[in-house]
Amino acid sequence: MPELFWPGERRAGDLFTESAFRAAMVRVEAAWADTELSDPGGELDAESGGNPVIPLVEALRKANPDVALHDGLTSQDVLDTALVLMLRDSVAKLRTVGRAQIARIETLIDEVGTTPMMGRTLTQPAQPITFGDKLATWRHGLIDGVADLDSLDFPVQKGGPVGTDRRGRNVLAERLGLSNDEPWHTTRRTITRAGDVLVSLTDAYGRIARDVLELSRTGELSEGVGGGSSSMPHKHNPVLSVLIRRAALTTPMLAATLHVAAADQVDERADGAWHAEWDTLRLLVRRTAVAAGQMTELLEGLQVHSDAMGTWL
Repeated sequence: MPELFWPGERRAGDLFTESAFRAAMVRVEAAWADTELSDPGGELDAESGGNPVIPLVEALRKANPDVALHDGLTSQDVLDTALVLMLRDSVAKLRTVGRAQIARIETLIDEVGTTPMMGRTLTQPAQPITFGDKLATWRHGLIDGVADLDSLDFPVQKGGPVGTDRRGRNVLAERLGLSNDEPWHTTRRTITRAGDVLVSLTDAYGRIARDVLELSRTGELSEGVGGGSSSMPHKHNPVLSVLIRRAALTTPMLAATLHVAAADQVDERADGAWHAEWDTLRLLVRRTAVAAGQMTELLEGLQVHSDAMGTWL
């Protein structure tokens, strides 16, 4: 159960789930055939052909015998375009969440921004600042993260078996509301760019969480609820910050895997490097979404202890 391995995993909802992946692939096939398709459901033996498109198309053909399916497409066209559709949905949700978080920080600036506190450099007390100065730094990181999300493009994939068949690409793009781009079977900047942007967001979250962790040590900040301890019931642990930091420490490695896969592309269709992307991207999206949900809760419940801040001045 992922929730046990990654506490809070439920916060990602239906983003990049198997059911969402399957629905996105069906949507691509339906758009290409320009018809509604009946998906019979059931298990797909993705291992036998190396990807889930092959058994999905077989199941769809049986359920829709009068429809000309998949003609002119290759498995990578369908799968890549499905990934892009799921990315677009995920980014839209993250943008909305990010803007709400920026607004929450601006509210905090209005409410407690003038609170004096000690600035610190290299872990040591430095010069006085206000909590608003620190909040402005948090806000700047999130503004950059949301701007990066806004910058993403979502191109269709249509190149046929060896990436040279562009017929119908513009029509497929229009039907799915995606941008019309050259085939990118072995040019994976679409995927690595998305990975980089997601990491820029978790970087911003990690930076905020790190401050909360450090300032909870001194009693200057605390989480609204906090977490308990199995052996020390008096503790009020900054659990949300801990879990957000966890995401910030692990998502860069996922993006690095996407770059390794991009660098290992070969020929007109890659032998394993493409396959390495799917679950890596899934984990990256879902971990970012989980951290986003935790950050919202953290900011909404953040407690500022001005007396404790004042003791350091």
